[in-house]
Amino acid sequence: MFRVHDPFLRAQLAIAALFCSLGFQYATWASRIPAIKAQLGLTAAEVGVLLMATGVGAAVSFPLVTLLMNRLGAKRLALLSALCLALLLFALAAAPNYPTALVVMGVDGVLVGALNVAMNAQGAALEARHRRHAMAKLHATFSAGSLAAAVLASAVTAVTPAVTVHFAVAAAVLLLLVGCAGSGLLTEEQPAAPKEQKGRRRWALPSRLTLWMCCAMAFGTVTEGAMNDWSALYLKDVAQASAQLAPMGIAVVSGVMVLARLFADGWRGRWGDGAVVRAGSALAGVGLALALLSGGAVPALLGFACVGLGIAAVTPCVYVAAAGQGARALTLVAAMGTLGLLAGPPFIGFLANAVGLAWGMGAVAASALVVTLCSTRISWPSRGTPAAATAAEPA
Repeated sequence: MFRVHDPFLRAQLAIAALFCSLGFQYATWASRIPAIKAQLGLTAAEVGVLLMATGVGAAVSFPLVTLLMNRLGAKRLALLSALCLALLLFALAAAPNYPTALVVMGVDGVLVGALNVAMNAQGAALEARHRRHAMAKLHATFSAGSLAAAVLASAVTAVTPAVTVHFAVAAAVLLLLVGCAGSGLLTEEQPAAPKEQKGRRRWALPSRLTLWMCCAMAFGTVTEGAMNDWSALYLKDVAQASAQLAPMGIAVVSGVMVLARLFADGWRGRWGDGAVVRAGSALAGVGLALALLSGGAVPALLGFACVGLGIAAVTPCVYVAAAGQGARALTLVAAMGTLGLLAGPPFIGFLANAVGLAWGMGAVAASALVVTLCSTRISWPSRGTPAAATAAEPA
């Protein structure tokens, strides 16, 4: 088998396989929600609760993931959770009733929380060890994995509508990604925590800095997740776009976000993480708000592009900053990120049902602006220096 000799590139590709697998697994089951709904005879409200179960599982996983990180380390936890996520697809496909499906989705949330923490710890450790920015590109592979899963879902369903067959093919892809990641992951995952944190007791409350990071992460992932789930429906029902144009909402957000993440590490090195997060989240919030006020399909697509461009670097930067505060802070911030990504879209749906989708999308714009506010309260590293590397330096 071909072996990459550059240590940085070898580790980067291995960690990227983890990010890709998480995006691929998430989009795989999400793409088959209509089929699962029909298979179990669910109502729209029950589907919403099913989606919420994943977010709840991710939110309550914080103590368990913290324990597993301490016991197993990021490398072993990442591989174990990625393997279980691949096998969990079979359990979802075989779920005989609604309560069983709820349990499966709750477990999925716990595993997503574990993999999310472990792979971001690996990414932060990669930046700290090699003093090079890499996190944004790693998050781009998450989006690429989601896109690949959507393409595979379309291809498989064109041959057979069977969910079991689709999930079996997807599980094989996931197992291949886990195999690619296994040999290249870092063995020393976590950068050292800041000196003032080392003496804290295990039951100590999160610091104010960690809470601001949690807030920024939660609202940032609400913005990201809601745009992926509701942009097409907004174009169709509110902007009165054609059926052919409506899917372009997701394409614009995802496409621009992937491109932005490919370049965002360069922006971080040039302007610093704090400036990138502040400017990006402000662009996302203001751009989307102006698009909603203008009305029409074209302004909406431009606003969606602003969100994809602006929000792309938020989560990578916050993850790296949280890793600089130690494993406990990273685990809590990651749990809030997973909760925002999975619970945000259903919340926007409930809001849209109460006051209209236009106001629901307005809440998405407000979420991005909350990130801007939170970013002013976070101590970011100096320009050109990865946050984890800064925290790992001796006092």
